Amino acid sequence: MTENLPPCPECSYEYTYEMNSLVVCPECAHEWVPAETEAKDEGHSGERVVKDAVGNVLMDGDAVVVVKALKVKGSPSGIKAGTKVRGIRLVDGVDGHDIDCKIDGFGAMQLKSSVVKKA
Repeated sequence: MTENLPPCPECSYEYTYEMNSLVVCPECAHEWVPAETEAKDEGHSGERVVKDAVGNVLMDGDAVVVVKALKVKGSPSGIKAGTKVRGIRLVDGVDGHDIDCKIDGFGAMQLKSSVVKKA
């Protein structure tokens, strides 16, 4: 167990504990990642930057192109490389899927930013 854990940023309770990669406050039940709190304290912006496969910064509403063929569960054919996707939305997805979009022929789905490039 790590000593010198930071106090709770919500209620300033000093007796916090670690649970996996989170720090938890037993007083108010607030959970946080200590690295994120430290970055905000140092003056870094809390905004998340999402980059595509070649390093371009993505924004909501951008158009992207899929750079490698993707398998889709429940579909006999996957998404082919070169498929253009318009009007993406950046989200805090599960398991690295940080782009929410609608693909013609497949419907709504989430993609990883590492498999697309800005169009």
